[in-house]
Amino acid sequence: MSQETLSTINISHIDKISSSRNEPDWLKEYRKNSLTIYDSLPIELSPLYNKYTDAKKMDPEKVSLSISTTETIPKFLEKRLVELENETCIIQIGTNIHKINVSDELKSKGLVISSIADAIKNNFELVKKALEASKSQDDKFTALNNAAFNSGVFIHIPRNLVLEKPIHILTCLSEDGISTISRNVIFADENSKATIVQELYSPKLETQQAYLELLNTSIAQNAQLDVTTLQMMDEHAINFSTRRTDLAQDAKVNWYSGLFGTVLSRYKTEYFLNGPGSSSNDSEVIFGNNEQTFDIQTNVTHVGPSTEGRVVEKSILRNKSKSVFKGMIRIEEKATKANSFLSGRSILLDKDAKSDSIPGLEILTNDVKATHSASVAPIDAEQIFYLETRCLSKKEAERTIIEGFLEPLSRKMSYQVRAWIAYLIESKWDDKELTINTDDELAKFVEIEETRYNEDAEIEQHYKYR
Repeated sequence: MSQETLSTINISHIDKISSSRNEPDWLKEYRKNSLTIYDSLPIELSPLYNKYTDAKKMDPEKVSLSISTTETIPKFLEKRLVELENETCIIQIGTNIHKINVSDELKSKGLVISSIADAIKNNFELVKKALEASKSQDDKFTALNNAAFNSGVFIHIPRNLVLEKPIHILTCLSEDGISTISRNVIFADENSKATIVQELYSPKLETQQAYLELLNTSIAQNAQLDVTTLQMMDEHAINFSTRRTDLAQDAKVNWYSGLFGTVLSRYKTEYFLNGPGSSSNDSEVIFGNNEQTFDIQTNVTHVGPSTEGRVVEKSILRNKSKSVFKGMIRIEEKATKANSFLSGRSILLDKDAKSDSIPGLEILTNDVKATHSASVAPIDAEQIFYLETRCLSKKEAERTIIEGFLEPLSRKMSYQVRAWIAYLIESKWDDKELTINTDDELAKFVEIEETRYNEDAEIEQHYKYR
């Protein structure tokens, strides 16, 4: 199995990927054009953002690439894979699709879950549409993914299909240290409704192993998609994710992200509200410690009239961790009656923690509502003192304040997502392994969240534990 590093990637490597998959000529040409663009672009295009980015912490000479990776299942994943045996899911280990589980009933209704390689053969038109929607000129790492993807996931939710249970996408880097470049595509057709849960893991290795993702999501008229991304990778790993979501008339997307792992995460997310009445709701929770860095950029572009966009990012930073939040609301000329909100807020738990927040507005029409806000501050000493007078330790006081900090954000999430986020925050606070195995410990969080805003249920719970 031949290997090379990201610093030496060239046309020869691209040809090997294409040949190994018998790809059509148009795709081979698409890859080569994207590689040329990748070589020509700087890491950060915007001079405003350039001085803030830490993307250079990824060393191209240390990121190894190959056409394929080992199929060995990391031991720490075994329990989670057992839990997903009867769920609708796709399991990706390195560049390999380990398992796809779709019931015969859902297959008969038209649900398609496959590798991107199979989708290129069987869903040619949809894949080509997604690739054409992704502009390599927009970003260096978009160009890299378009050129050199060696794996990927494809999901097509057909018209009028309403899924009661979530689709799980579990991705883990391989134990051989090889990085994965994944090209993921999701289509939700008219009047469909689905929930997707994405889990990102990596083994504990002393190397700069990277998961580089490019995800295109297309949501058709009157469709709704709820997506949860939980990034729980090892703190030696790197995660670059570039995401674009296009929404048609009256389409809705709710995207919840919990970013906890890696030494460096770079997330660039864009929502295009193309159809009238479309809406996007983006909620991001970041918890960093040690020397972790989170580089987040979220843009909302209002194209059609009467569209709604909401972005709320909250960071909790300990030790020497760092975050930068770059957000932009753009309201086009025809997007009258648009309503948009953008917020980035950070709490610094230690003096060496650092956060920058750079929200922006570009408004090209009248009769709209648009606002942004940002705050970066250490934890309030008076609040700590007050809670300590109520017999809480300093550590307990900090955790109580953090819970209050996240509370307004968590109300927008389902109880299951709130439980996952709360569980992962507690795990990270106590330096435990980051995973969402649905064991008894996590079940307690789910039970709490189910009753959190339900007074009748709270009374029932009181009698249960008397």
